[in-house]
Amino acid sequence: MAFGTQDDTDDVMNEINMTPLVDVMLVLLIIFIITVPVMKHAVNIDLPRATNQPQEVKPETVRLSVDAQGDYYWNENRIAESALEPMLQAEAAKNPQPELHIRGDKAVRYEKVAQAMAAAQHAGLRKIGFITEPK
Repeated sequence: MAFGTQDDTDDVMNEINMTPLVDVMLVLLIIFIITVPVMKHAVNIDLPRATNQPQEVKPETVRLSVDAQGDYYWNENRIAESALEPMLQAEAAKNPQPELHIRGDKAVRYEKVAQAMAAAQHAGLRKIGFITEPK
């Protein structure tokens, strides 16, 4: 055996060994075969159909006016001061709650408007606004 000569058995291998690649692919195939039925397992239910159009229910507006003498008007109808709070409680129980627009005469005592606001707050109304006239 000489050190300077080369045998036919010592040739460089110029092909890829496919055996490890095939082994890895078979293992992955087995894993996918096992896991796919588990991922698709679900309970069959009949879901209700719904539209995605929002329903816009506009709450009504209640106009509470206080004239210069301190009298209350509910949507332009005169009411007694004792009937104000029960009417506000009835409106607060509605769903959706109406908006309360308070219109006070500039000559009325602020006490009357403050009493109307306190009665509305006590009744549970959340949307209260003041109506004024521009100059």
